[in-house]
Amino acid sequence: MQLVKDLADRHELISDLFKQPKSPEEWEQYKLSDEQVAHFHEYGYVSGIKLLDESQINVLRKELEEIRDPKHPAHELFYEFHGNQSTDPNTVLFHSLGHWRITEGFHDLLWNPAFTMAASQLLGNNNVRFWHDQLFCKPSNHGGVVAWHQDYSFWIRTVPMQHLTCWTGLDDATTENGCLYYVPGSHKWGLLQKPELAGKMEGLMEFMTDEQKANFNPVPIELKKGYGSFHHPLMIHGSYENKSEFSRRAIVLNAFSDGTVSDTDGEMLRGTPIRVPKGEKMDGKFFPLLFDRK
Repeated sequence: MQLVKDLADRHELISDLFKQPKSPEEWEQYKLSDEQVAHFHEYGYVSGIKLLDESQINVLRKELEEIRDPKHPAHELFYEFHGNQSTDPNTVLFHSLGHWRITEGFHDLLWNPAFTMAASQLLGNNNVRFWHDQLFCKPSNHGGVVAWHQDYSFWIRTVPMQHLTCWTGLDDATTENGCLYYVPGSHKWGLLQKPELAGKMEGLMEFMTDEQKANFNPVPIELKKGYGSFHHPLMIHGSYENKSEFSRRAIVLNAFSDGTVSDTDGEMLRGTPIRVPKGEKMDGKFFPLLFDRK
């Protein structure tokens, strides 16, 4: 019987997929420019950030194919596993959370210096903690939608709102295969009600004011594989179906500033036994420190 190891017990790099910088000089190559940081705060996102090289992409693609098998020996470690989360039976949207616990590559991705440095900068140069990971896979020809939504509408169990999302493609992302779309400036609209994530694309519209609808002007975020984007927790975003001949596989890392606390005594993350008493700091096994400014 194969021994299943929970990699969430390890809060450090455990493979050679990424190299941790050892000096301030080595960290410099991963810093965003002042212009990129300003763009994020003004429009709610910044894109075109190189996060993975070809060899890293290949490792993660291989691991993805392995863990998509529901018979994988470590399957029980997923927070959530949806072979198809789409509400449309004619489309497919694979979606999972918790795979950082299962394979070395997805585990070490959390400590990718290109991600952690940018995350710290965009969070006000704060220390960064992990919230949770996600995989979204849209197969060719019939990949499903991810409806318009704001991430923080799913995260109100934690306060204050000092969160961040990073989306990275394992395939080229285009308008044809279902790339991400952002609504620039929508992070300043406040928190809206939560729609069904894989339901009707336009479901969020019923919760918007007439003024917001008039300023609802989505822009496509086309990216080469290995490149990513970062967005604000109130940024309205989504992605259309994949009608192309090519797959669209993407990794999402969600993080928050160190010092974020629980705002519930109930379930913290669906599908897990995680409980953090209301008012207590988010830390421990499932919320490791990814970046320390010191």
